[in-house]
Amino acid sequence: MFNRNGRSPARNRRLTVIAGAAFAATAIALSAPFETPAHAEELAPRPIFDNAFAPFAMSDADKTANGDAALVAAARFADAPVSASTAEVTDVRPVGRGVASYYGAGFAGRPTASGERFNPSVLTAAHRTLPFGTRLKVTNPRNGRSVVVRVNDRGPFSRARVIDLSQEAARQIGLIQQGHGVVQLAALTS
Repeated sequence: MFNRNGRSPARNRRLTVIAGAAFAATAIALSAPFETPAHAEELAPRPIFDNAFAPFAMSDADKTANGDAALVAAARFADAPVSASTAEVTDVRPVGRGVASYYGAGFAGRPTASGERFNPSVLTAAHRTLPFGTRLKVTNPRNGRSVVVRVNDRGPFSRARVIDLSQEAARQIGLIQQGHGVVQLAALTS
């Protein structure tokens, strides 16, 4: 059986998949930064940067955990030390403003771009250009609530958004109900 354009339904599906893949590849290529990002050493001294990732070093046992990846991630992140509080911050550098969304339990246990496992209950975020380990103060101007997150992933892959937050970070600033919203970003250095 053929459609009115003379193609079989199977061929239409193949063409749709090919077009979708081409569109996705183009979107990812266009979302790549056109300038080099700042070096991590410029934002945080090396010992602070190294200490921030120390609790996330994976052992061979963690790498082989198949079905229990979410449980392993939850256990590892539960004992992670909280980095310097906002009281110890000596410099706040505005990064920008834009739309934020969040990703949650569907991604739990999956590896992030930094290599650590994603945990939706930890205050983390995905940003296109900021170095891993950068601490950002994310403020929702609609309600004045803010949260400090750590960049550990790349994204978002939509040009309309500037940051993807973990589910817990989005909950703390009131973005869960609407799914996305305008936020203000500021990089914290100590």
